[in-house]
Order: sequence, then C-alpha cells, then structure tokens
Amino acid sequence: MDDAIQSFARHLEIERNVSPHTLRNYLSDLALFRSHLVEKDKKRAGKTETETEVPKTLDASVLKAIDYLSIRGFLATLHKKRCAKSTIARKLAVLRAFFTYCVRADLIEMNPAKLVKSPKQEKHLPDTLTIDQAINVVVSPKGKGWKGLRDRAIMETLYGTGIRVSELVGLDLGDLYFPSEVIRVFGKGRKERIVPIGSKALEALNAYLKLRPKTGEGLFCNHRGGRLTSRSVGRIVKKYMRQIDHPGSSPHTLRHTFATHLLEGGADLRAVQELLGHASLSTTQRYTHLQMDHLMAVYDLSHPRRSRKDN
Repeated sequence: MDDAIQSFARHLEIERNVSPHTLRNYLSDLALFRSHLVEKDKKRAGKTETETEVPKTLDASVLKAIDYLSIRGFLATLHKKRCAKSTIARKLAVLRAFFTYCVRADLIEMNPAKLVKSPKQEKHLPDTLTIDQAINVVVSPKGKGWKGLRDRAIMETLYGTGIRVSELVGLDLGDLYFPSEVIRVFGKGRKERIVPIGSKALEALNAYLKLRPKTGEGLFCNHRGGRLTSRSVGRIVKKYMRQIDHPGSSPHTLRHTFATHLLEGGADLRAVQELLGHASLSTTQRYTHLQMDHLMAVYDLSHPRRSRKDN
C-alpha cells in the first residue's frame, strides 16, 4: 500500500501538476487512513500499542483487502471525533481519487470508495460584503511606506479580480500587463488564464511597485524580500476586515464579494465562471442564491403588492 501511495504522489505532482499545498493535503489524508488501518489491525489482534509496533510498510496485500466497510469505518471514526461534514467529504474524495488511480495502475480490481456515499452537506452561502463595505475595506490601508502601499494593492487586487489567495501570492512581476489592464494568473493545476483588472487596482499596484524592495520576482513580498505566503495575506486581510467591524473574514470573502457584485450588476454567469477560473458552472451557480436574496429584498421593499407582515 505504501508503494501505491508513493506512486500516487508522483502522479499528482508530475502528471496532474497539483500545487504543493494540495499534494500535502492528499498525503496527509492518506496517512490518516493508513493509521486507521493499523489501529484497526491492532484491535482485531487484541494487542495494545506497547505490544506491537506500527509497521514501517504496508504491503500490497493490505491494499487489496480494503473494502467499502473499511472506508465506512474510517469515516465513522472521523464522525465520532466530530469532524465537520465538509472535512469528511474531502477525505472521502481523496480516497476515491487514490483508489481510482490504483485501479488504472492495475493494483486493485475495483474502487471500494465508489460504494460509499458522501455525507450530506449543509448549504452555507458565502460570506460577502456590501458594496460600501467592500470599498471601505480596500481603501483602509493608509500607510505611505511600501508595506502600507503593498497592503492597499493586495486588497484592491483581490476585490478587483476575484482571484484566489494562492493565485495572488503566485503572481510575478511579469504577470502584470498595465497597458492591457489584465493580469496573468495560474490557477489550480497550473491552468493559465487572463483576468481583467480595474484602474483603481492598477493605480495601487503602480504606487506599491515604486517602493517595493528590488528582490525576487514575486510581486507581493515580505520585509525580507521573499514572496508572501497565503497565511500572511490572510492575516493582512483580517486586519483590515476588523477595521470595518467585519471580523473573522478571509481573502475568500473578497473573491465571493467580487462574484456577487458582478452578478448583481448584470454580469453573465458564464463570464463570471471564466473570471473565477471555475472548472464547473455548478460551482459558480451558488452565487445566484445570493443574487436571488438581493432580488427578493428589492422586491419586498419596492413592489406595491408585496406581502406585509405587519398587516
């Protein structure tokens, strides 16, 4: 089994070209499943942790012996630990991808994870800002030094383009095209797309670039000149979100807000899908729920035949 996991990791890295972050998550989930199998084997043998050591390797026979009950038992353990349904669903998706690879590599005959249903997910609408809140938060960085200008450029770029935070920190200087008012973005699987960027964001970027430390190709850098991480950008965004009394928000809030404001402004759903870099239109369609809420609120306030609760 361990050989299969290592082979799967090479497949993800070389053939599917997943990001290092995605690769770590896949391998972490598979390691957790491996530990579950080892623990289950101990209990079946009636041995305690002190009586037996965790095997250094799990051979191919372990892989072939895994069935849908093994996977259901793993998910049940996660449920007992009160893991979120979204977390359990993600780990099941990783197992499905792993066993699909094993079938294609002729390591097993069928994918046992296909027989296991994903837990029903609660539908959460994305956290978004109003237009006034969005404008207030992107202009909230006031510093005149390079860090303040960097923060302003980050906020303007996230809201002005709707790109993911991972895409933002991956931007290089050569990805900016000022005359065309676009940026080049590398999304999931290193898929390239060209995204328009507004004049306000370009102004903020131009001001930042004049004072940016002249080290490295990364567009957004830290005080040492190295590329900012997604976590660092998350802290920057939360800092300014708190200033407008919107605590707990993440860079993804600005991405959700970008999509919602485009749809409310009449943008085509397919166009928003392209801008966001979604592979599936169904992923983009969740923003139409927000748009419908907005339309219903307008209807309730404006239509003379609206239902009145106070009547």
